[in-house]
Amino acid sequence: MEKESQLAKARRNKLEEIRKIGINPYTYSYGQTHHAEEINKKYAKLKKEEKAKDKVSVAGRIMQLREMGKVTFMHIQDQTEKVQLYFRENDLGKEKYKLIKLLDIGDILGAKGAVFKTKKGEVTVYVADFELLTKSLLPLPEKWHGLKDTELRYRQRYVDLVVNPEIREVFLTRDLLIENMREFMKKRGYIEVSTPILQPIYGGAGARPFESRLNALNMKVYMRISDEMYLKRLIVGGFEKVFEFSVDFRNEGIDRTHNPEFTLFEAMTAYTDYEDGMRLVEELTEYAIKKVKGTTKIRYLGKEIDFKTPWKRISVRDAIKKYAGVDIEKMSDDELGDMLIKNNIKLEGGFNRGNAVLALIEEFCEKHFVQPTILYDYPVETSPLAKPKRGNPRYVERFEHYINCFEVGNHYSELNDPDILIENWRKQEEALKKGDATAQRMDEDFIRALKVGMPPTCGIGIGVDRMAMLLTDQPSIRDVILFPFMKPEEERKG
Repeated sequence: MEKESQLAKARRNKLEEIRKIGINPYTYSYGQTHHAEEINKKYAKLKKEEKAKDKVSVAGRIMQLREMGKVTFMHIQDQTEKVQLYFRENDLGKEKYKLIKLLDIGDILGAKGAVFKTKKGEVTVYVADFELLTKSLLPLPEKWHGLKDTELRYRQRYVDLVVNPEIREVFLTRDLLIENMREFMKKRGYIEVSTPILQPIYGGAGARPFESRLNALNMKVYMRISDEMYLKRLIVGGFEKVFEFSVDFRNEGIDRTHNPEFTLFEAMTAYTDYEDGMRLVEELTEYAIKKVKGTTKIRYLGKEIDFKTPWKRISVRDAIKKYAGVDIEKMSDDELGDMLIKNNIKLEGGFNRGNAVLALIEEFCEKHFVQPTILYDYPVETSPLAKPKRGNPRYVERFEHYINCFEVGNHYSELNDPDILIENWRKQEEALKKGDATAQRMDEDFIRALKVGMPPTCGIGIGVDRMAMLLTDQPSIRDVILFPFMKPEEERKG
């Protein structure tokens, strides 16, 4: 800490010297014409010591600095990669060249000149003029790659991106994923929409919300846990195909696949059911993966995963029968409860048959779903917003898809019978009163919308962050969110 303070003090002294000679160390703009990647590729065929006629103007952060008397070599890094700069006192003049002594690694510099290739064969900008654009007052970490404290990387993502430029590729890939999902949906005739983030009543999932207060109307409001209820209102209003990339908020745990703030892709398609939804999820995912990676196959944490359609499909009942060795259709509530006790499985909020079945899936089945797998027909108790299964109302027409043993999306034939939904939500309100903080709420306005009439509809929801984890081979959701939520540093130190 003492050494860092001394280094910071030295930089502060240089800042004062720069200001004394009349240079503004925090300029307003710079005419950047080229990026490093473009220069390195375009002039790669130059012969050693050959100089191009073209002039370029580059800008970036100083990452390496070698001053050798009247000659200086420097590497700056922009958004694309690094490029080498070459400075000569004889060309720049003594006064201009002196400024180099006041520069540090981490400073942001602009430079103009012609491109040439050095004796060692490196594409380099022969600097005719340069300008300090921003003085860095804190030194970059010397051995960032060796740091084991990943929390520090998440907390100081701005430094992580500077010294580990490969991390940028993770977020560029994430952006490509979103763009190609959007492209697929647009080609299918879907309309992208925006729905409220602040909501008077939360809904669309079983989750604990974040609460706030809208002072202007003196009322409680909630950060959305899902955009589902508003997308369905649009279907009622006459839209037939809508989708949204929504940032959602759930006041729950933080772990490898959960962050309080996350991105969900949701779509509603009128006149379709969950079987249509299965095909849509498969085709959308295959399309996006292939567009980003050039193949349907990826490697994730050492495993090869193939997204080529069709995927494996198995019902909840058959999965439990296969991997847990029991038939839930033939088990009473007491027998299910005994099985949970025997396997030391605990349910939050007391016994519920549907939740017991979900617990069995988590304990016995999920670990087998490495390749893309569609798990369908969930217990009716678990899904108040889904339609009863045709021919067996103990289940609902809901499916989730799993990849690498974790759930990536939740989808179902949307319940559009207002009377059934009212009854389902009454049960949810009772559960809420008994202490289930994730129970859903009665939404009178949505009931009114259903009474106006919603056509048969299938809704799909895909976790964008989890998809990005898979595509970029990252072990944690925090690795694919630029600024994951972190404890305040004071609490962390304590």
